[in-house]
Amino acid sequence: MSAAETQATGTFKGLKLTNTLTRQKEDFRAIDDENVRLYVCGPTVYDYAHIGNARPAIVFDVMFRLLKHLYGEDHVTYVRNITDVDDKINARALRDYPDLALNDAIAKVTRKTADQYHKDIKALHVQEPTFEPRATQHIEGMVKMIGVLIEKGHAYQAGGEVLFDTGSMPDYGGLSKRKLEDQLAGARIAVDAHKKNPGDFVLWKLSSEEEPGWDSPWGRGRPGWHIECSVMSEHHLGKVFDIHGGGLDLIFPHHENEIAQSCCAHDTRTMANYWMHNGFLQVEGRKMSKSEGNFFTIQELLETENFGGRKWPGEVLRLAMLMTNYREPIDFSMRKLEEAENLLAKWPDLVETNVEPDPEIVELLSDDLNSSAAIQALHALAVEAAKDPQKLPVYSASADLLGVAPVSADLSGIDETAIDAAVKARLDALKNKNWDEADRIRNELASQGIQLKDSKDSETGERLTSWEVKK
Repeated sequence: MSAAETQATGTFKGLKLTNTLTRQKEDFRAIDDENVRLYVCGPTVYDYAHIGNARPAIVFDVMFRLLKHLYGEDHVTYVRNITDVDDKINARALRDYPDLALNDAIAKVTRKTADQYHKDIKALHVQEPTFEPRATQHIEGMVKMIGVLIEKGHAYQAGGEVLFDTGSMPDYGGLSKRKLEDQLAGARIAVDAHKKNPGDFVLWKLSSEEEPGWDSPWGRGRPGWHIECSVMSEHHLGKVFDIHGGGLDLIFPHHENEIAQSCCAHDTRTMANYWMHNGFLQVEGRKMSKSEGNFFTIQELLETENFGGRKWPGEVLRLAMLMTNYREPIDFSMRKLEEAENLLAKWPDLVETNVEPDPEIVELLSDDLNSSAAIQALHALAVEAAKDPQKLPVYSASADLLGVAPVSADLSGIDETAIDAAVKARLDALKNKNWDEADRIRNELASQGIQLKDSKDSETGERLTSWEVKK
């Protein structure tokens, strides 16, 4: 691959990003302005996504929206994968469906969990990525890349596994800034005697007859975790692309090992030119864990009353996330959610618009995705738009850029037919100049949380009345 294919030589459009690779804020330039490429590690679908998983989904959704605004809708490719082959999935399948054949049980677990994930993040106003590959769709590519790594002396067979030889890569550890001699095995990696180095990690492992597996030159088996993302990203974005994102917890070992595999297989300097990582999440000031009793899934927050004794709208959860800078740790708390909800209650409804978002908000987001400052600016604009309808289009376009909106009215338990009938009865009372009856109907509806808005048809002058649920 030539240098021209990997260097970021595109136009600077005002976007600055903190690059984990260099630990510096840098001007962003794409490799190709016509196709800006973003990859983010998605869920491993063995269990419902927790609220910590929601943060990267929301953060990089804003990144996706911003890139499309800066470069154009058709000039951004966003890939967010699904890991559907993993030992945790196998264990969950055996636990939940012991009477099914393992492959059938795995399919049931991954289908149910992936469907819930999509439902959850849709409620958080997260847009669909350009591509959402699944690991099981790319096994052939993984076998091919592993073969290349063996051929080039970067991988070896031992103990029924194919392992990446970390000692074969002189600059291994460049992302996490860890020296090879200090490396310890990380998540999903066991330190065993058959490894040349403690940090060597699995590319392929043999499967028993009961375990899922695919044929390979090294026997029937399944891929390691890290090789999956190297192959899926290359398939959709190329050997080197623009931005790779994820949570801080993925820097080592996952992203470090992705870089090692991809660079050694393709003989490239890097895998992605810019690396972005969002900060950790705590719940009410404590690390989230099931043992602490403060572990919450997105589904629980949206659909049950397990946190604060109530359900939380997706709009509120999203805004609460964006009120903290993506690189900073976030304390997910009742206070934060109530603050977000109070802000949204003051914002007017959005209108259909094709105008540009507010330049100040674009500039703030372009400064390393400064969503917290952008939210403050959006709130000021929302207050102005509530008083001046002419500002509603720009406010709406700006809110859409952040993916935030006022909380949708809750129509559950409301008899819309009865309300429409009451509105019509009030209009009839007004036509007949029965003011007392008209006031009585309005007051009765107001006591139910129904707000009426009167207007006139611009052509006929006829009185019109619409209604909405008060927030």
